[in-house]
Amino acid sequence: MKTIFRCICLSFFTVLLISCEQNTVDLKQFIPPAGKYDVKILRDSYGVPHIYGKTDADVAYGLAYAHCEDDFDTIQEGVFLARGLLASINGLEAAPFDYLVKLFRFREIVEEKYETDLAPETRKICEAYAEGYNHYAVLHPEKVIPGVLPTDGKDVVMGFVAKSPLFFGMDHHLKELLSKKPKHSVSQKAVAMGRQFHSEDLPIGSNTFAIAPRRTPDGKTHLAINSHQPWTGPVAWYEARLKSNEGLDIIGGVFPGTPVVLHGHNRDLGWAHTVNMPDLVDVYALEMNPENLNQYKFDGHWRDLERDNMIIWIRLWKGFSIPLRREVAYSVHGPVIRSPHGVYAIRYAGYGDIRQVEQWYRMGKSTTVDEFEQAMRIQAIPSFNVGYADKTGNIWYIYNAKFPVRAEGYDWEEYLPGNTSETLWTEYLPFEKVPQVRNPESGFVQNCNSSPFRTTIGPNNPKPEDFSKTLGIEPMDHMTNRSLRLLELLGADDSITEEEFYTYKYDIAYSKDFLVSDYGKKLLEMPAGNDQVIAEAQEVLKKWDYTTTLENTSAAIVILSMEPIVRAKMFGHKEPDLFETFKEKAHLLKNLYGKVDVPWGQVNRLVRGTVNVGLCGGPDTLHAVYGNWKKDHLEGMAGDCYVLMATWDQAGKVHSRSIHQFGSATLDETSPHYADQVPMFIACETKPVWLDESDLRQHLESEYRPGEPRSLPSSN
Repeated sequence: MKTIFRCICLSFFTVLLISCEQNTVDLKQFIPPAGKYDVKILRDSYGVPHIYGKTDADVAYGLAYAHCEDDFDTIQEGVFLARGLLASINGLEAAPFDYLVKLFRFREIVEEKYETDLAPETRKICEAYAEGYNHYAVLHPEKVIPGVLPTDGKDVVMGFVAKSPLFFGMDHHLKELLSKKPKHSVSQKAVAMGRQFHSEDLPIGSNTFAIAPRRTPDGKTHLAINSHQPWTGPVAWYEARLKSNEGLDIIGGVFPGTPVVLHGHNRDLGWAHTVNMPDLVDVYALEMNPENLNQYKFDGHWRDLERDNMIIWIRLWKGFSIPLRREVAYSVHGPVIRSPHGVYAIRYAGYGDIRQVEQWYRMGKSTTVDEFEQAMRIQAIPSFNVGYADKTGNIWYIYNAKFPVRAEGYDWEEYLPGNTSETLWTEYLPFEKVPQVRNPESGFVQNCNSSPFRTTIGPNNPKPEDFSKTLGIEPMDHMTNRSLRLLELLGADDSITEEEFYTYKYDIAYSKDFLVSDYGKKLLEMPAGNDQVIAEAQEVLKKWDYTTTLENTSAAIVILSMEPIVRAKMFGHKEPDLFETFKEKAHLLKNLYGKVDVPWGQVNRLVRGTVNVGLCGGPDTLHAVYGNWKKDHLEGMAGDCYVLMATWDQAGKVHSRSIHQFGSATLDETSPHYADQVPMFIACETKPVWLDESDLRQHLESEYRPGEPRSLPSSN
């Protein structure tokens, strides 16, 4: 009780101190002096910000201000996440994120390396972005959570560093280690098993494909940039156009808190990312000294753990948090976790590297394939496939990953013995050794979260035998429906027009080689008995044509029955029984709608404010839609979101079209751009991208500088 009382008292006085500081500090000091940044924000008729600045730093400053206008709360929350203080505003459920940030000492690493590892120009854009955020926050103090101001460039870099390991499953590993029972055995030196995948292990998504001039009738080059993300939150896409007098000239997607385009295109080239699943995390079982539990054995000697303490602030109610203290320890391998079933250390690829923002910045400033390759060789972005195309007709697929060079003979998916330096890797596979396909004879490349060994058709695919199983690369049978469909569609068309380029992107069918075909056959063999609803559902299933149009009356029972099983496989959960799920969903439809053959668009919905409309597409179709069940329908929450389709003509001039699932006003329900792109999105249509200012001014909604009210475009 005394400890709890002390924590409450400490929390009370800390909150009081922060509140007093916030109230006494002149917030206007955080607004940059007049003239420091020369930038203007031009909003097009869809509300998309086009940021024009003299320098790249000017543009980063303007981007932060514009994005805050549309999504300030999410960006602000990202600052707390990066600082390891998310639980102080979101409560106990956010504590694991704070634990991750503090366990891996991300702040200390950024503090140590910020001045030495990042180029001056990279630091400038990060600091400018932070100042743009501060400027908006000062002008809207009612939105600001006490203690957040001021932010700085290190906060921006921390956002990249803290989120990076989440994309390759660090949270999953931590959850396993903190469970009551071990999930793996300790691998002994033997024949290496490698990573075990199955064709059913399907990630939720992203698509990219590039088509070279040799496969188009008019010498054009095409690139589809089509990441599948959650539709809201810290990794939801926001479209921005960035232009400076220092060579920055790009359109693409950013996340809340990022000062650079993460994928998009400039005048000369473009790239897209899809999530890949390399094995980048290793867990070591430490052999502890029974006489001193703060010592572990390594190469025959006892070593002392490095020990420290962390404090996680937990919000109890508004304005009131209590501190939770935890020990942290470190071995030669990395951070240490004392689990109910042992003591473990964690090591992951790229730990300690803070240059993710710099690599993306260099990628966006590249003008040739050689410059882009030099940016990729930084290898600070530890995962994500890359699909690339440029104005000279180059196309390129890269299985981008920062692969540890591991000792053969161990199963690296199991826990590793931590008592030997043989399992302690210190080097990475060089860039030229990762799987990649450049300008193949087929004239196209694609990846939709599938095996790199089936990137295209013909002889130019990487060969599995050329890569160690210790890398954990997805094998040849690891194929999503989306990749199977692209291989079918692109592979059968040796003269792909620009119209077909768009048509293939919005394909809403399932391949008959995909697992839904086998599931369907099993369900039709299921005895209906006296259950007339099952008999009706089987008749509906027989009529399915493998598509997901709005009018399709078989898609609902198929997808509702199979998606829970695919999702369980995807995340390693226990799979529900196929037949029981089919029975449950058939009765659900019958009870809700009075029939099983319900049009798919009646079940699959996009809901945004007062907008509630039907959606075609479905889980793992090229036009992907993933939904959560809400009483009587699926409500879309992820999948196709920001789509950018770029084309270079034979002369090397680029044009593109894009679409967002909602609109540019992420959080402002009163904005006309809160849901203005929805009608086009559900119709599988796109809007023009205006790269030239002269074209933009024909479609201009407002023009202003940060801190000024939005004004109507002048008549001049």
